[in-house]
Amino acid sequence: MSAAASWNGDDLILRVRVQPRASRNEIVGVKDDQLRVRTTAAPADGKANKAVAKLLAAYLHVPPSRIILTHGLAHRNKRFFVSGPLEIPHDLAIAMPASNGL
Repeated sequence: MSAAASWNGDDLILRVRVQPRASRNEIVGVKDDQLRVRTTAAPADGKANKAVAKLLAAYLHVPPSRIILTHGLAHRNKRFFVSGPLEIPHDLAIAMPASNGL
């Protein structure tokens, strides 16, 4: 995968770089083919993963139940599966390959 996001049918796969214990919760943007996310949550007990999933759900306008962490449970580099998003934010779409019809 060479972009921050790619399609898998109607579903989206996101490559995410997480900064835990940040000063605020925010989606920073795309850099080095990863969506950069900051969270105030600590990386212990999956708290940061849950906080990032919640941020991604709000960013993509989908319920949190549609966001699944598939790789990187204990790492900063993660991969999330998003079931059927209806909207893709413009800043993320720019990073996606043009062959996906965007």
